[in-house]
Amino acid sequence: MISKDSLHRLQAALEEPDLEGTRYRLIEQIGRGGMGSIYLAEEIELQRKVALKVMNLTDPSGDIAKRMWKEARIVAQLEHPGIVPIHDVGVLPDDRVFYAMKYVQGSRLDEYRSKGPTQAEVLRLFQKICEAVAFANAHGVIHRDLKPENIMVGPFGEVLVMDWGVAKVLQNSDSDEARHQKLLRNSETDTQHGTIIGTQGYMSPEQARGETDSLDQRTDVYSLGAILSFLLPETDKRLAAICKKAMAESPSDRYLGAEEFASDIAHFSDHQPISAYRENVLERALRWIDRNRFVVYLVVTYLILRFLVVLLLNR
Repeated sequence: MISKDSLHRLQAALEEPDLEGTRYRLIEQIGRGGMGSIYLAEEIELQRKVALKVMNLTDPSGDIAKRMWKEARIVAQLEHPGIVPIHDVGVLPDDRVFYAMKYVQGSRLDEYRSKGPTQAEVLRLFQKICEAVAFANAHGVIHRDLKPENIMVGPFGEVLVMDWGVAKVLQNSDSDEARHQKLLRNSETDTQHGTIIGTQGYMSPEQARGETDSLDQRTDVYSLGAILSFLLPETDKRLAAICKKAMAESPSDRYLGAEEFASDIAHFSDHQPISAYRENVLERALRWIDRNRFVVYLVVTYLILRFLVVLLLNR
């Protein structure tokens, strides 16, 4: 009787991509997703490691192939340090669609959190995530599946937003309209209305209801709010208010986009007022003291020394 391990090895061998005639040499499989598997490979001429995403063997409808082409084309339009770049796309000798992308070394965001970063480190990193998402949104693209498993943190604190396989190009985008319309035509039709796209716990309420036609950048804002809540299990009420606003039930009650979200985080980090929380007089005073603690220390030290001098002189 064949063991489970033997069956898994046999399946992996059968699914191993045929790279004959390509400029890549297979090294090993490093991941697996719904549409395909990720392999570490070497680009032979340039002698550099790349990640190859290769379509699954079974795709009788052709939907996976269309989504792979769409993902490659969308990401190729988004040249940003926080979005993993695509180097190449094509069809292998075994008729499977593949694309080559930068090989990202580091840890997933959920693994990063388990290392116990400080709140300040988390907020700085989160702002970088927002910057990448804001860039994509500004170019008329929403990710639709933002979650810790789809974000990589490099060894020097760099951030890369991954897996744009269910991304949506907004047809009413004002930026580069002609290019986006061409992209839509080349990518075939988008997800049908009523289809639920996203991950439980990180998808917005409108995604959970299958309202694909009404999704916009505020859908990604909701997911970013869920990610921030995941990163900060223990937080103060101002940060909790920021998460609450980002994850509001109605899109109209959320931040307008990832850029506005990141701006509130920056204001919090700089001890400035935030839009998500109305402070009382005492809280404003305490925040001012915290922001100007060096000046406060100097004033308090001066007053104490002056009091001591006066006390000594009166003896």
